[in-house]
Amino acid sequence: MANYDQPIIIKKVKKNKHAHHGGAWKIAYADFVTAMMAFFLLLWLISMTTPEQKEGLATYFAPPNIAPTTSGSGGLMGGTALDNSDGSLMAGATPKERPDASVTPKGTEFGTMSGAMTGSEQKSGNQFDAAKASSYDLKAKDDQGFHSAAASIKQAWQALPDITEIADNLLVEETEEGLNIRIIDQEGSPMFPEGSKYPNESTRQAIAAIAPILQKLSNPVRIEGHTAAGGVYANPRYGSWELSADRANTVRQIMGEFGLKDDKIDSVVGRSTAQPFFPNDPYMAANERIEITLLYETPPVPAGLAP
Repeated sequence: MANYDQPIIIKKVKKNKHAHHGGAWKIAYADFVTAMMAFFLLLWLISMTTPEQKEGLATYFAPPNIAPTTSGSGGLMGGTALDNSDGSLMAGATPKERPDASVTPKGTEFGTMSGAMTGSEQKSGNQFDAAKASSYDLKAKDDQGFHSAAASIKQAWQALPDITEIADNLLVEETEEGLNIRIIDQEGSPMFPEGSKYPNESTRQAIAAIAPILQKLSNPVRIEGHTAAGGVYANPRYGSWELSADRANTVRQIMGEFGLKDDKIDSVVGRSTAQPFFPNDPYMAANERIEITLLYETPPVPAGLAP
């Protein structure tokens, strides 16, 4: 007979999930990989730089003006100073190393040139100084005048509606020689008919507009004609040299009609293809041009000063 009083035991198994480890190790690993990449990139950059570049980098990051010692003589000059007379070292030199005070180099006294100069030499030196100072004054005066002239020329061109289509062909800029005004050809927009020394009407108006402005300044004017390479000329006795010179002279005549006097003209030159605006492509249309240069004035030479 079954034992109905036997207790029934029920086992419940509780399954525990794995503990969460977190993602901190991933961040640490990413930082490590980034650092290694930066390190190898640094090694690669160092291997690619030259010794001169390394020295420049070291100088850039070095503390400036730090003397290697704490004494006053540990600076860049080593405690020495430069004499006014001939640049000799004084404070850091021994008496035997210092220049003899009784021996004065010719033409120097107390750091100037006047001590050993004769009267004529001093006069000549003063004239040279005066000429040099005069050239600086003229340069500053010319620069101011060029700024004003450039603005006036651009305003005069803007006031002419007929030359709007050739606005890109007109350039004004200051150069080492002076104020340069260029009238250049563009592809499909020539300033002169092919082979002709007479400009188009719009070009003529642009040239005429600048004549009164240049006349107001005392600077001399140089006019140059340039042609592009590859031109074909029917007359074997008339080529690029003749055409460039004739165009420059025609520009002079037009400017003379509108107020620029002949005494303001420094020179009228035909350059042919010798000085292309684009040396890498002498056949380019922009090499065909007229250049009108307002030159810097030459400073006057003092009377009695020999060259």
